[in-house]
Amino acid sequence: MTVSILLFLPVVAALIVLLFKNESAKHVAMFFGLAELALAIYFLAGFVPNASTQYVIDVPWIPVAGVYFSAGIDGISMVMVLLTTVLVPLIILTTYQHEHTNAKAFYALILFMQAGLLTVFTALDGFLFYVGWEAALIPIYFICALWGGENRIKVNIKFFIYTFAGSLFMLVGIIYLYLQTPGKVYDIHAFYNLTLDPSQQSWVFLAFFIAFAIKMPLFPFHTWQPDTYTEAPSAGTMMLSGIMLKMGIYGVIRWLIPNAPLGFLQWQSVAIILSVIGIVYASLIAFNQKDGKRLVAYSSIAHVGLIAAGIFAWNIQGVQGAMIQMVSHGINVVGMFFIWDIISRRLQTREIASMGGIAKVAPKFAIAFLIVVLGTVALPLTNGFVGEFLLLKGVYNYGIWFAAVAGLTIIFGAVYMLRMYKNVMQGESNELTAVFADIKGSEKLALGIICALIIVIGVYPQPLLHISEAAVTNLVNTVGAKFNTGRF
Repeated sequence: MTVSILLFLPVVAALIVLLFKNESAKHVAMFFGLAELALAIYFLAGFVPNASTQYVIDVPWIPVAGVYFSAGIDGISMVMVLLTTVLVPLIILTTYQHEHTNAKAFYALILFMQAGLLTVFTALDGFLFYVGWEAALIPIYFICALWGGENRIKVNIKFFIYTFAGSLFMLVGIIYLYLQTPGKVYDIHAFYNLTLDPSQQSWVFLAFFIAFAIKMPLFPFHTWQPDTYTEAPSAGTMMLSGIMLKMGIYGVIRWLIPNAPLGFLQWQSVAIILSVIGIVYASLIAFNQKDGKRLVAYSSIAHVGLIAAGIFAWNIQGVQGAMIQMVSHGINVVGMFFIWDIISRRLQTREIASMGGIAKVAPKFAIAFLIVVLGTVALPLTNGFVGEFLLLKGVYNYGIWFAAVAGLTIIFGAVYMLRMYKNVMQGESNELTAVFADIKGSEKLALGIICALIIVIGVYPQPLLHISEAAVTNLVNTVGAKFNTGRF
């Protein structure tokens, strides 16, 4: 069995969902989301956690242009496949209390987006990678534009301009590498084996870096993110923050640094400095946010800055930390945005100052909220701690002062997150919060799953780390050898 079934099932599922009435669409979408998860678990059961690429499909697609439908799964891809297939049904579950107009189109777009995301995470052909990149972006444009908030059109135009510009830079980089290959192919291994000089690699690095920095987003390419996260419907925000931003992080690991290692060496310090600036900048802005959803959006920028710094340090600890932190961040940020979705539906506001005392009337919700907050601030024995520890170790190996500043994300995050929790959940209840209903049904199930994942990964992260360990070690060492020899 090849990875192709994993890529095409969501497309078929999306088309099937469109055939159902709106009230049935979410159940059909959930069925296929769980089917995709079961398929990913099947692949995981047969996966050998070494440095090889498995479940490969490699067939001519546009042979006259050197394009192949080439995809496969190694340890790095497997982690991203698991993240995507776990979060999509979970995100669908969080929508069960919503009534979406034209719901079948809404859920079909989520499934189309899943297909694009999985293509990005498994593509071994540069052209296919670009197709998956765009295929994942198009559905979220429509999700934000059709089901977003009052300012959705203005915000979506800004989002489109940013991401489209980034995609064009990446496309130029891919085509340039294609033209340098002896056989005129887009194969990723052919790209890896090119012998470009440092000047050429520097331009290739910048072309890919701009695209991936926008997607993560990395300071100063981040300005589209807070508005988009705030105005997007909750499920759209979760897809963007939980999975889609990981496209940029994954792209750095798979396509940026290995394709232009000598160019990376020229820009490494700049990339880490931008990552660290983003951590401090986003954290300081998060302190002053009055809107809970917007606070979480800036918190996400800070956490992604630490992930980026760990990757750009380019050592095994940093990249392994990035792998597990991508999973942890995805789980935690989906949990945080779902919590604010519940609050805004109950109270019709996200203004932190107008709340208080919710824990007294909704104890189950208060416990779930606290667990998600503790995972977000990286309390030991929660999922956030493992990744942030490895990331800081990786950055420390690059430079102690970078690690010292990057570590502020933990301190700042604890302050503004715990202060937010205190202001929303503790103290005296008021007329608005006194009638806050506790979680039940699908809300309780979704938060229960999120809390369980936070605790299980935090207590026993080794199985997840083991999946990517061999692939990360091989990639870091292979690229590192090119640093030492000055050859590519």
